[in-house]
Amino acid sequence: MGSMADTTARALQMLELLQSAQLRTVAELAERLGVDERTVRRDVERLSELGLPVETVRGRYGGYRLASGRRVLPLMFSKEEVIAVFLGLTRSQAASQARDSAARTALGKIRRAMSTADVKRMEALLGTMTSTSHDGDAAPESSVMLTLAEAVDRRQVVDLRYLSGRGSASRRTIHPYALVTHAERWYLLAFDVDKQDERTFRADRIRTARLVPGTFSPPLQSEVEDRLLERFATADYRWQVVLRIRQTQEHIRSHLPRSVARLEMAECAASPTRDETLPWHRAEIHAESLDWLPSVIAALDCDVIIERPDALRDRVRAAATLMLDAAADHRGRVGP
Repeated sequence: MGSMADTTARALQMLELLQSAQLRTVAELAERLGVDERTVRRDVERLSELGLPVETVRGRYGGYRLASGRRVLPLMFSKEEVIAVFLGLTRSQAASQARDSAARTALGKIRRAMSTADVKRMEALLGTMTSTSHDGDAAPESSVMLTLAEAVDRRQVVDLRYLSGRGSASRRTIHPYALVTHAERWYLLAFDVDKQDERTFRADRIRTARLVPGTFSPPLQSEVEDRLLERFATADYRWQVVLRIRQTQEHIRSHLPRSVARLEMAECAASPTRDETLPWHRAEIHAESLDWLPSVIAALDCDVIIERPDALRDRVRAAATLMLDAAADHRGRVGP
């Protein structure tokens, strides 16, 4: 029993070694697996008998490799599952530098396990995507995403079935421009043929997407990205916030990116300033909640004036009171 388990474990380890390089010599495999070369050859025969596409390369620099375009995963995923994992790892790689190496390695393994045709489709999908934030936790249908990406890449018309946030179902004919991740969701920017207007669709609300005959000429990519950022910054959220900030645009943008705030030069405000050489800017922010703004104002570490709303002033005052209380010297006090 132990020998069979060891053989299986070694076969999986060999499969991993073959998938992580274009070619492995017999000597290299023997060293990595801790066995002799005869055992390596016997294990390769066993993998071939199981139907795994192991090729023998003859000659001085020969060895073993997996057949091109026929790489396999030790755990067998369906095509849809591979796509879902691939997209998840892509978002993970973008979201955290700490996971960058692991995500990149995993992406490489999955790419090698996919057929050449599927790799091309996946690259087309990734090439059509734009990220405006470091979040990306939406879960649209992977088949829908592939169809949309193919349409964006080929500039092809799409028949779309969509469910709005209010539960209203509709059917649209669209010209899809771009896919984008923003604030934990995937979005599609497209021209709605029936409405004769540009629309932004949440990808997880798209029920079906079907390519139909016809092509279109999309706008320039830079124009598409500008319009996407403008749409996110001016979305119809509960609160419309206006701040006057005395700092450089670069510094402000490091805390309030284009997808969050509209920024323009402003006249000098009548208030005490820390550095009168810095310019004033007017920032307009549309937000569903105000809870996150006091910490952003503190992080800006410069002159900030809240023009509206009053509710934000109340939250900043409450946050300032908590900070002052936390900074107070409580030593010597007894009791809670």
